[in-house]
Amino acid sequence: MATPPRASILAHEEYVEQEYLFKTLRERMNATATQELLRTIRYEILATTRLPVAMEFMESSLKHTGSMAEAMQRMSHYFTPFQTFIMSEAERDDGKFDYLIALQILEKEAHCRAENMIPQGMFLYQFEALSRNRLKYDEGLRAIAQDPVFDEAWSEWILLLSRQLGLLDFAEMIFVRSAYYPVIHGEENGKTILFGEKEGRIALANRRKDPTYLFMAFQRHLNYPTVPRPVHEESDEGLVLKLQRMVDHLQSRVKILEDEMHGGLDITKYYVKK
Repeated sequence: MATPPRASILAHEEYVEQEYLFKTLRERMNATATQELLRTIRYEILATTRLPVAMEFMESSLKHTGSMAEAMQRMSHYFTPFQTFIMSEAERDDGKFDYLIALQILEKEAHCRAENMIPQGMFLYQFEALSRNRLKYDEGLRAIAQDPVFDEAWSEWILLLSRQLGLLDFAEMIFVRSAYYPVIHGEENGKTILFGEKEGRIALANRRKDPTYLFMAFQRHLNYPTVPRPVHEESDEGLVLKLQRMVDHLQSRVKILEDEMHGGLDITKYYVKK
């Protein structure tokens, strides 16, 4: 199977418009079908960006498969694997990951990209999003490792983290890769430095402690957005949105059945490209 093209760092206005898309979707989602919202919002998006074309493809994907994540995956040159992962988790049939929270995560992450967030802040925001919302670490970290924000050294460390998480203390793993490590030990450890002295001091102070305090300290000092997290009681808005997602899936399945009954089902559009 051919490897899909890796996303590249986009122009500033692309991320500004992505932030607007995810924010507006979240704010307007009530009883309106996601497909209709995409069609409406598309005319509000800056026409000189590539996002309107991407939205048209997402709308078509919703119509045929009931999924935006599938379209995002096919547009891997535009959307990052992490963005696609968050959307695919939100679209799972079990409904464990709140769709509104997913949109808010994507909205704030697009803001980070528009503001040229440093790799340390981007990684910690993405990792905290996985942790706070109890998403799959293996798949999530693999997606993060492919982000164009990170160079090869970062990607290798993130993949290493996915294998060692739970065996080693997360704060310790950051400290070892920080510029503060040689300050404390008087010598370098031969590993590529990924975090600065400030991050190293924060990590050292939070070893073997509740990671909540570590995340709170990093968020204050690196100034990345507060990570959206689930609430204990589900709101009426959340319940309505779950029902709407179910309706979207049912509509796509009904269309497939209707196409099959009338002999118009084109199965080639469901093929995986080799």
